[in-house]
Amino acid sequence: MIENVTIYEILTLTTIIFFIGIYGFLTRKNLITMLLSIELILNASAINFVIINQYLFPNNLQGAFFSIFIIAVAAAETALAVAIVISLYKLVNSVEVKDTETLKF
Repeated sequence: MIENVTIYEILTLTTIIFFIGIYGFLTRKNLITMLLSIELILNASAINFVIINQYLFPNNLQGAFFSIFIIAVAAAETALAVAIVISLYKLVNSVEVKDTETLKF
């Protein structure tokens, strides 16, 4: 582990980051800030995979592989979500959630 930093401190930090992401997703009204909140949630879980794997099985790399998979999924999700936000902006001229509720497809 990192010197002078325990697993409890790291897990506390990632828990705080996770719940900041949850809070941001539930309270924000802007689609882009909601997307950033989802990224915080995914990054906290990726860090947890690495830290718990390093703590329980220091010679195995499964936690690192799972975190790389999470990063790849997050990148694909971000690319798709940004494309959707751009197309919504072209239709509504806003990225606020309340403005997208009145769309008729």
